[in-house]
Amino acid sequence: MSNESVVFQSVINKKPPQVIKAKGVYMTVVKDGKTIELLDGVTGAAVGALGAGDEEVYEIINEAAKNSFYTYPSLIGNQHSEDLAQFYIDHSPKGAFASALWCCSGSESNENALKIIRQYWLEKGNTKKIKFISRETSYHGFTLGALSISSNGRAEFLKDSLIDQEKCPKMPVCYPYRYQKEGQSEEEYTQSLLDALEKLIIDNDPETVASVTIETLPGSSLGTVPPPKGYLPGIRKLCDKYDILMHLDEVMCGTGRTNPNGGLNCWENFLEPGQFPDIQTVGKTLGSGYVTIAGVLVGPKIKKAYEAGSGAIVGSHTYASHGFNCAVALGIQKKIMREGLTKNIFEKGNRMGAILKEKLLESGEENIVGDVRGIGGFWSVELVKNKKTKEIFDKKLDVGHKMQDYCFNNGLNVMGMQGCKDNIKGEGDFFLLAPAFVVTDEDVDEIIKRVLAALKDCTEWLKSEGAF
Repeated sequence: MSNESVVFQSVINKKPPQVIKAKGVYMTVVKDGKTIELLDGVTGAAVGALGAGDEEVYEIINEAAKNSFYTYPSLIGNQHSEDLAQFYIDHSPKGAFASALWCCSGSESNENALKIIRQYWLEKGNTKKIKFISRETSYHGFTLGALSISSNGRAEFLKDSLIDQEKCPKMPVCYPYRYQKEGQSEEEYTQSLLDALEKLIIDNDPETVASVTIETLPGSSLGTVPPPKGYLPGIRKLCDKYDILMHLDEVMCGTGRTNPNGGLNCWENFLEPGQFPDIQTVGKTLGSGYVTIAGVLVGPKIKKAYEAGSGAIVGSHTYASHGFNCAVALGIQKKIMREGLTKNIFEKGNRMGAILKEKLLESGEENIVGDVRGIGGFWSVELVKNKKTKEIFDKKLDVGHKMQDYCFNNGLNVMGMQGCKDNIKGEGDFFLLAPAFVVTDEDVDEIIKRVLAALKDCTEWLKSEGAF
């Protein structure tokens, strides 16, 4: 088997490790002619819920194939998409959502959200609301619209092709580990962020601001930083005050990965009772990697404006609300709920995070870990040169990706990244953990064991490079 690739992705002409078999939370890959067994600690890009090779999912897929038929969605619909929408509405707090659109990727869902938001204001007769506020150090997808509300090296690389950035103002990143000042309380830090957002809204003229977009729990841009107390409720109140739509991006963190109530939405950890986003994007674990599906969840306020206006959506996608994808995703979600797997990943994930914090932060042992953060089944570990000063490693060392390699060598798949300190320059190293919902205590212990071994190997390499 040739190592040269003809697939135009990642490193051109070089194949990445190729998966040849997978079951549960383990996979077998071939790299440079060698067969390697891996514990999958990140499920691709936080995609896996049921793990690989679930026999019941094969039955769900077969049944869906027999009972779904392609139709162009603007002409003829299908009941599978209706049922999946109703399932998400019913398994969210009452009053949160009234409708849903299904698409094929998280980038596509955020792209659609921007268009839905724009048309919402046009339906209400407001032509001036054309600005989409989002955050510094954020990532919302790789389409041009989604990149326009992002703030990272990928967006910077394509900046000349993006939406005019005057229409996409950026508020400060929420990142207590680096930006909460010494002596500043959590409440004071939260208020400083809310004050900065309110100033940004006023400076941009509230009459021109259409929405505020936030990753409830960021992923590949920043690492999994939980919002401090009062932050999301404060943003909800500012959106209400200035008549702005609140858009939560839960493509990576949502659909059961980080829900405290055995449900679907990450924001249930943080918003106050009766508070909801106006629009929300989801994906990843919705299809658990068995089908390509993501979605946009529409709140009742938006739906009512469309009903009172034109009653129609401008535009459509060829594979929007695809019957087969929706049927498979619904079957997967029903299985997850029936087996209590959102509860399982929340508990097992929090146990994983607590042990990592104890061993890497609270034990007093010297290591290269500056922060361990996350919630439920979504965690990240930030790597630093100096724990006290939080000094980062030289970008050229690419410690995040080197740590990914050392984890791989120890039989663990993680996502290594750079850019948490400065996402434009790619400075600051971390890696992500997002195991499948079926993970056991034994799997968690094995993940931790392999992380610790990889950290030891990475530290030895850094010493040999004279990085300390």
